[in-house]
Amino acid sequence: MRKASESRRTKETNITVELCLDGGEVEVSTGIGFFDHMLTAFAVHGRFGLHLHAEGDLFVDCHHTVEDTGIVLGKAFAKALGDKSGIARYGSFYIPMDESLAFTSLDISGRPFLVFHADFQQDRIGDFDTCMTEEFLRAFAMNSGITLHCSVLYGTNAHHQIEAIFKSLGHALHQAVAQQDGTLSTKGVL
Repeated sequence: MRKASESRRTKETNITVELCLDGGEVEVSTGIGFFDHMLTAFAVHGRFGLHLHAEGDLFVDCHHTVEDTGIVLGKAFAKALGDKSGIARYGSFYIPMDESLAFTSLDISGRPFLVFHADFQQDRIGDFDTCMTEEFLRAFAMNSGITLHCSVLYGTNAHHQIEAIFKSLGHALHQAVAQQDGTLSTKGVL
């Protein structure tokens, strides 16, 4: 089983993650209801086991908790992959959610990068600032070593748009971490 644990404590947040790329239970608690829903959707659609607990300075806003969760989850993901040998490497997936359509394409390359395109008409969903979607994805991509492209092609309901992003990310990662023979690189390593 490809597993990893990671934790990070700062003056702003205290986050622990246990991740299994090959499945397991999903339990998420960040203090931000919508974010919990998104991380749960990500893990379920990626078929990952995930235990994630975050405490943050939510009296300020959700920024530190969301961004730092991306950092810790990204580091756990990189650790669980080890040297990345024997994975499919690439993944792409569309998710429709009512009026919205999101697309994620990624490369587990060791070259972190984020391209993000989405226009949210609502600024907040519960206690979650919609602009934090991009911040989470950037932190996750940079700390996991993934080239990540996420786009909402269309939609008007920010809940649907963001949920489609998280689900498409889960599916694309599930494809990319699928085990196969050899290393998919002309260099011989990732």
